[in-house]
Amino acid sequence: MLKKTSLIAGLLAASVLVCAGAVQDNPDSKSATAGVTPSTSQSAHREGAVRRAGFDPRAKKVYNLIWGVDAFRVKSVESGEMIRFSYTVLDPNKAAPLNDKKVNPSLIDEAKHVALVIPTLEKVGQLRQTGTQEVGRSYWMVFSNKGSIVKPGDRVSVVIGKFRVDGLIVE
Repeated sequence: MLKKTSLIAGLLAASVLVCAGAVQDNPDSKSATAGVTPSTSQSAHREGAVRRAGFDPRAKKVYNLIWGVDAFRVKSVESGEMIRFSYTVLDPNKAAPLNDKKVNPSLIDEAKHVALVIPTLEKVGQLRQTGTQEVGRSYWMVFSNKGSIVKPGDRVSVVIGKFRVDGLIVE
C-alpha cells in the first residue's frame, strides 16, 4: 500500500511540473484562473500569486495537499542583490521539511545556469525564518544574487531538500 501511495504521489508531482510549464508567462493572457471571482481579498491575493507564478490551479492543489504550503512568491529585493522566496503555511506538519535547518535551499535559474544559495552571516546566521510554523502565516528565505544575475521576469525553481517548485516568475 505504501509503495502504491508513493507511486501515485510521484506521478502527481510529475504532472504538476508538466502543468506548471504549460501555462503562459503573460499574466494578462487567459489562463485557467482567468474569470475566477474571489470572494475575499485574501483569496484574490492568492489567485494573483498563482497567476504570477505561472501555476495551473491543479498544481496549486497538489502543493497544498502534499506539502501544506500555498501562495509562492519570488521577488527581487535590495536593488536586485537578493531574491526573496516566500510561502504561506496551510499545514505545519506537512510544511516542516521546508523549515529544516539542516537542508540548504537553492534557487535555480536553468536558463542562466546558476544556482543561488542562502548566505550565512557571521552574527545573524542564515537569512531565513526557522522555528515552529503556524497555519496562515507567511515565511521567507533570502538568496544571494550578487551581480544581479537573476532578474525580474526570469523563471526560476526553488529546491529545499525533496521539495521542489518550478516555474516561479521573479517579480
